[in-house]
Amino acid sequence: MIQSLIEFVRPHALPLIYALVIVAVLPLIVGYIVLVERKVMADMQARLGPMRVGPHGLLQPIADAVKLLLKEDIIPENADRLIFWLAPLLSVTAGLLALAVVPIGPMFQIADLNIGLLFILGISSMGIFGIVLGGWASNSHYSLLGALRSAAQLVSYETAAGMALVSGLLLAGTLSMHAIVEVQESQQVWFAFLSPIGFFVYLVASIAETNRAPFDLPEAESELVAGYMTEYSGFRWSLYFLAEYANMIVVGSIATILFWGGWLRPFPNVRALDFLDFMPALLMLLIGAYCFWRTPKQPVNIQRMFLAAVGLLCLVLAGALAGVLAGPAAFLKPAVHGAFWFLLKVFVYLYTFMWLRFTLPRYRFDQLMRLGWQFMIPVAIVNLMGVGIALALHRQAGWSLGAAVTLTTVLTLIVAAWLARAGERAERPIAGET
Repeated sequence: MIQSLIEFVRPHALPLIYALVIVAVLPLIVGYIVLVERKVMADMQARLGPMRVGPHGLLQPIADAVKLLLKEDIIPENADRLIFWLAPLLSVTAGLLALAVVPIGPMFQIADLNIGLLFILGISSMGIFGIVLGGWASNSHYSLLGALRSAAQLVSYETAAGMALVSGLLLAGTLSMHAIVEVQESQQVWFAFLSPIGFFVYLVASIAETNRAPFDLPEAESELVAGYMTEYSGFRWSLYFLAEYANMIVVGSIATILFWGGWLRPFPNVRALDFLDFMPALLMLLIGAYCFWRTPKQPVNIQRMFLAAVGLLCLVLAGALAGVLAGPAAFLKPAVHGAFWFLLKVFVYLYTFMWLRFTLPRYRFDQLMRLGWQFMIPVAIVNLMGVGIALALHRQAGWSLGAAVTLTTVLTLIVAAWLARAGERAERPIAGET
């Protein structure tokens, strides 16, 4: 009786719990991603960043959330009120729903669909409706122009991103997110090494898809007064940013699963590297030690107490991560350590977004379109053909997969270099022009 009850509850209760965790925790995670981004920006600009609210600004995201909740919610007089209200919710819903089939480790997944990647691409593509409808419902020329720019940009780079993902799907042979990771584990290689150009194309296209610098033309303050969000204020305005960061997590999760081995640690089949299993616990231990080292240097007692509590929490997490390596909780090791490696890879992907934002200047819109249509899409198509040829050489002609992939990658790089040279010649001014 109890066993049958467990078998009935498990497939229904666990997905519901996972969904509640994602919906409840993701806004908090997004707030601290913003804090990390502000800290990274400050470090690259030789300053401190947020420092006032909590020790080292650790409570700044909570203060920002309270501020946005208390700010006045303004709706333009001639706006379409219903669509104006629904537009940011549509963008957020698309971003959260796409996470339903993302496996955060081998056990933490709401639904393992056999068309998981297709589901993510279809749902996340609906987020553009929230942007376009928000710009149109605002009854503002600035907002409408920003929304149309965003639509043009997303259509351009979604094509390149789709071609890059298909190159990974050829290597995996499945659309299931869970099975893609298992294929990489069985082949003992991440697909980023078999299709490096596909990964690069997807990285660039995902930056443009999420409206991140240097491709943030839809909301460029210098040109469009924050684009499609011009008439939004308060918490409704913050929903668009929540959707943006949720989409960043989605594209980072796709890249992690399809190109970086998902929840697999580096070289999981090499026993000589099993010491990497201690890295999660060691990392938490070092963070906790750093918090205790900084605690006496805080100027206020409440900040000392808070930082000491953070250090204690890190020590508890370190003990939990170490405890699953052996003993009665060893059966949880794949789930716990898999989630750690997955989240670490996604964070590295997001850090790359931040790094590029504060390094590269913003593109002009004509440069953005030229890069998408005249370089990224042709390179993605050639790379897709190269992966197909490499697989044919491997399966039909008996070549080793590494040799076949190396040959087609070199040929694709030659084509990419030719396209880059052609683009440079096209941008040169014609003789006699001023």
